Amino acid sequence: MANKKLEIMTLEQIFTDKTIKAKAKVKQIGEWLLEGTLPIDELLAFSEKQTKPIKGSCIESIEYATKKQPEIADEAVFLFVTNALKEDEPRIKWESAKVIGNIAKLFPSDLSNTINNLLVNAKSDGTVVRWASALALGEILKLKLKYNATLLPKVEKLSDAEEDNGVKNKYLGALKKIKK
Repeated sequence: MANKKLEIMTLEQIFTDKTIKAKAKVKQIGEWLLEGTLPIDELLAFSEKQTKPIKGSCIESIEYATKKQPEIADEAVFLFVTNALKEDEPRIKWESAKVIGNIAKLFPSDLSNTINNLLVNAKSDGTVVRWASALALGEILKLKLKYNATLLPKVEKLSDAEEDNGVKNKYLGALKKIKK
């Protein structure tokens, strides 16, 4: 019965319904994106007008969907999450970085601004922001593109300076893969 209810809800309704847990909202919106019942550009437009927590959930829904099907992301999504990396809300930064980790391979010629924004976030006070930035930078490194000439030494330096093992392991995993 609950699923039937979710299928006919609008974005506004799903976010105002207190009976639906946050993770269930994210998953449902992600499923709508995957099914094509919610156009991704509609979600982007909606999220721009929302509070930071709701915008974070919208980006998390995009992360959920792009993890399963990266190609649902178009250039508008890529630019949206690249710009969202500059927001002050940590959750928006880390969810955007995770989306980039999922879709960077689709935009190999447009990664300069994305890399710059990720490098700024890689020095964040927030461990989760650094972890997600390390994940995205690692995925970009693994693409073995022209950016690696300058990105590789920066990532090695970040890895050496990183004190959190979870973040450090994201860098080390990527470095190990590209040196094979």
